[in-house]
Amino acid sequence: MNFEIPDVHHTLTKREAAFYALSCGFGADPMDEAQLDYVDFDRDLKIVPSMPVVLGYLPGFIADPRTGIDHVKVVHGDQSVELMAPLKAGQAVVCRNRIASLIDKGEGRGALMVMERTITDAASGSALAKTTATIVLRGDGGFGGPSGPVPEQPKLPERTPDIFVDLPTRPEQALYYRFNGDDNPLHAAPKFAAMAGFPRPILHGLCTFGVVTHALLKAVCD
Repeated sequence: MNFEIPDVHHTLTKREAAFYALSCGFGADPMDEAQLDYVDFDRDLKIVPSMPVVLGYLPGFIADPRTGIDHVKVVHGDQSVELMAPLKAGQAVVCRNRIASLIDKGEGRGALMVMERTITDAASGSALAKTTATIVLRGDGGFGGPSGPVPEQPKLPERTPDIFVDLPTRPEQALYYRFNGDDNPLHAAPKFAAMAGFPRPILHGLCTFGVVTHALLKAVCD
């Protein structure tokens, strides 16, 4: 809980914003003008609303021996983004990460770590976004019970979906997405994935989050 995570100062470039969109599947139809608005950096580029999840992302601290975390068995469990203002290419931002809570599921059952990140405009200090992530520590647990509140999970509706959107993912998509800053070998190295209990490298949960954002943009924002 008291592990110190340094602030990240960053300037968002058009190229990295376009690459994030490409890694989430935007541009799969290169004739779709709506998709090109997010990937053609010669335009007045739009920023994918889910991009705050990769700004100021510091996955390396989880592998720091001082945390005591079994980083081989870490997976992403839950993610939310709250947007206060749109991001813009060329904008300088400050990203502040903190461990909001730890939940002990018991010996042999792992633990949950809730991470919060605030993103502010570097010049004005105004809030731009807040992200909240639940990280599943499958190799940890049994350290003495909850040290923070268990996050409340939304209930899934018991009815048919209001909207259907079909967006494919690609076999090599994780290899692209990891260039956004998540270089966990779980998403690229077959041997590491096997050590973690998976038959092959898996797609990042945050990449799926970006694909779902794309689906929402197509379905309700066009």
